[in-house]
Amino acid sequence: FSGVLAEDVLLALLELQETLAATTAWAPGAGRNVSLQDVCYAPLNPSQPGVGDCAVSSVTQYFQNNRSRLALTAPQENGHDKGTADWHDHLIYCV
Repeated sequence: FSGVLAEDVLLALLELQETLAATTAWAPGAGRNVSLQDVCYAPLNPSQPGVGDCAVSSVTQYFQNNRSRLALTAPQENGHDKGTADWHDHLIYCV
């Protein structure tokens, strides 16, 4: 894995998504600050969405947009072969 599928890039993407989710902007027409949940597509909670309800199309969704899940590892054994499963394996299993 390299390029956009490198761990440091995925962590930077998570950070960017968190920053964007927390961003607000003044909307003169509405007379108030608006945020992501005011404009996002939230099919499972369209009437009162929170940031967690917004549909996000991103590779980080395979880890529920959570850096702790991206960092998870697990021991893996296949006969005499032993190793550790990490985010690489998780992504391969998912796609």
